[in-house]
Amino acid sequence: MEDQNPNNNQLNIELSEDVAEGIYSNLAIITHSPTEFVIDFIKIMPGVPKARVKSRIVLTPQHAKRLMKAIADNVNKFEQVHGKIKDTEVNALPLSFGGPTAQA
Repeated sequence: MEDQNPNNNQLNIELSEDVAEGIYSNLAIITHSPTEFVIDFIKIMPGVPKARVKSRIVLTPQHAKRLMKAIADNVNKFEQVHGKIKDTEVNALPLSFGGPTAQA
């Protein structure tokens, strides 16, 4: 007879302190091949013409689609509580953020 313990399907996830702090990103670039999606998370700073990839996530196409659905579901839940998120069109990378340009 199978064990009917509901905890058999439980997954314990460990979150270290350095990972729990998170990585701030204000730009994501997504590329893909027939076998994987790559999401690069980048932080652009005002007046700095160079930006670094802060984190890279590699997913299978199936997991990328699951992530897309999960994000859409969470955005909908957020908007139900906090109102519509303003969607602004960005035609170019916001390298200056409208502030002064850095000088050395």
